[in-house]
Amino acid sequence: MKVEFLVQGSAIEPYKVTFQRTGQHLSAFCTCPAGINGQYYKHRFSILRGETVGIVSNNLSEVKIVVDLLAGTDIEDTLIEMEQAEIEAERTKKILAATKKKIATLMRS
Repeated sequence: MKVEFLVQGSAIEPYKVTFQRTGQHLSAFCTCPAGINGQYYKHRFSILRGETVGIVSNNLSEVKIVVDLLAGTDIEDTLIEMEQAEIEAERTKKILAATKKKIATLMRS
């Protein structure tokens, strides 16, 4: 199954984001510069999370199809792992900021 979206990014022309599932594999490609270079890009991940922000094509209801396509694929667990790492990184960032504030306060004493 193949699902395509037009997503408005930073360029004048919308990017085309394509999802395709073959067996247990879900591929995703975007015509944005990061997608063309094989890098992480937010367009596909926001759609995989069920978000419709930025989609300018008339198929918002197909976002649910893409979310459903993710189940049981080879990337599902890794995507969950990435989301957990993002949560942990945010938690660590807050701890670091509080520690810096504490040390600055101690140095003023």
